[in-house]
Amino acid sequence: MSADGTALVQVRGLTKSYRRGGQRVPVLSDINLDIRRGDFLALMGPSGSGKSTLLNMIAGIDKPDAGQVLVDGVDIARLSESELAAWRAAHVGFIFQFYNLMPVLTAVENVELPLALTSLPRRERRARAETALRLVGLEDRMTHLPSELSGGQQQRVAIARAIVTDPTLLVADEPTGDLDRAAAEEILGLLERLNTELGKTIVMVTHDKRAADRAHAIMYLEKGELSTAEDVAERSVRASRHA
Repeated sequence: MSADGTALVQVRGLTKSYRRGGQRVPVLSDINLDIRRGDFLALMGPSGSGKSTLLNMIAGIDKPDAGQVLVDGVDIARLSESELAAWRAAHVGFIFQFYNLMPVLTAVENVELPLALTSLPRRERRARAETALRLVGLEDRMTHLPSELSGGQQQRVAIARAIVTDPTLLVADEPTGDLDRAAAEEILGLLERLNTELGKTIVMVTHDKRAADRAHAIMYLEKGELSTAEDVAERSVRASRHA
């Protein structure tokens, strides 16, 4: 829990559906979730279970049909689109499966991008970008283009870009999904260090149980409903008894 006894992220009664053709397809149903400051949470579940949708709600990318998403006391579901854009820029670092780097920019220029709309002078922006790259172990790759980097190195550039603004929250959507096992282990180790050494709060969507096991806690989404590992185990035991 945070110092004032409240969670950093509080999700209450979150509901979301999409239109497919003429039909309404429910994705999330009355989701309640607390994420403590400094926590590392993994969200697991089958494809289409709503994991990325929930992550997008927490990150302010998408809005719920009903319910609240409070991050550090701010009900982001009530913000306008322009307010949300400013809030995301200040408070959320994004890590994606496919890196989303600009191919014509060097590593340090990619990391510097989130600072472009700030009032920081150019020299300070560059200094922060270089510091972020050093934190992820790429001080010798700053002037390389993405095409000159391995997949694991590109993801480390993406992580440096995510942390360069010192965000309140890091959200990672399948951050190891496009990497081989060795590179994935490096990225997971880096996320662990960001969490334990810098105190970053991380919410990670993953299909990989080995990745999820690096987190402090694992929650499961299935058919739009959220469960703990204990809930899943209990249901499995009940099902085996009735089999």
